[in-house]
Amino acid sequence: MQVAMIGTGYVGLVSGACFADFGHEVTCIDKDAGKIARLREGGIPIFEPGLEGLVARNVAAGRLFFETEAAQAVAKADAVFIAVGTP
Repeated sequence: MQVAMIGTGYVGLVSGACFADFGHEVTCIDKDAGKIARLREGGIPIFEPGLEGLVARNVAAGRLFFETEAAQAVAKADAVFIAVGTP
């Protein structure tokens, strides 16, 4: 299944990494280009035990991707999750 996860905070990044670990192809999307660049380089912007290894394993397996633009990922997704902060 193709998943688009909008937001790369505690909910979006953790959920996206877990979906990828289940075998789905996940694109995590965030408007913060610095955060996406950091994730692409292997950095994790939040602390969650075991998350760094989970992300690294699924990026290496070609199941987890990071983008700043949603259009392409959403267009090919079977499921879209919105995991952004609420005011």
